[in-house]
Amino acid sequence: MTPTIAVTGSTGAVGGAVAALLADSGMAIRLLVRDIGRAPAIPESAVEQCSYDDADASIRTLRGVDVLFMVSGSESATRLDEHRTFVDAAAAAGVRHLVYTSFFGAAPDATFTLARDHFHTEQHIVASGIGHTFLRDNFYADVMEHFAGEDGVIRGPAGDGRVSLVARADVARVAATVLNDPASHVGKAYDLTGPEALTMAEVAATIAEVRGRDVTFHNETLDEAYASRAQWNAPDWQNDAWVSTYTAIASGELSRVSDDVERVTTRRAMTLSEVLRAG
Repeated sequence: MTPTIAVTGSTGAVGGAVAALLADSGMAIRLLVRDIGRAPAIPESAVEQCSYDDADASIRTLRGVDVLFMVSGSESATRLDEHRTFVDAAAAAGVRHLVYTSFFGAAPDATFTLARDHFHTEQHIVASGIGHTFLRDNFYADVMEHFAGEDGVIRGPAGDGRVSLVARADVARVAATVLNDPASHVGKAYDLTGPEALTMAEVAATIAEVRGRDVTFHNETLDEAYASRAQWNAPDWQNDAWVSTYTAIASGELSRVSDDVERVTTRRAMTLSEVLRAG
């Protein structure tokens, strides 16, 4: 019998791409969205409304679901609690397999502060008893050009550290592959990276070459990094996340190149240059 698959995050880049890929393969899916009006038009799909922090609605919309694709929630001070609520709802609804978009190097002491939330979410999923697959994505290659300010400068304390950026399209292809044959991936964790590890100076140079405009990298000190972000009056946790994006790169924790994208999908992962040219 064909399993019932639910997809969260379909109004976003990764979840939307996963839903489209599943539809292309003929899978019937259930889209779980916070705003039904923003749900994409995906053939052979049903749309249900729920949010991660609403346990009752989540249980109701997850009943009858065999396999759940859970895109990590929007960054917030309460994201981990929302994840735990939704995972508990999935367990209560009888979901048998949960595929979660985690983070490369997720650990309780990860330099990138938000990677700690991913670690604790993983631990909660394991403790729930639901079969699981973790997709540990590195930073997305697709968003790197948006790190540059209006003056074309990417600023942050990344030093000469390297990062193995991954394309959102590759993450989506891995997820769709797993969801099409979930039994083959139970209990697995995949480190999803691109085929190269770049310094931020090399990232800037690649963006400049592809886009034909001046883009450079300025290596800030920690004090400079916090000072340059003070203009947005963000809460402390958000400033820590922004700055630790760069200190995590400087630490070397995000530099390893994995071949998991190619092993799962049989197709080589995209380079930053290829992502930019495709966008």
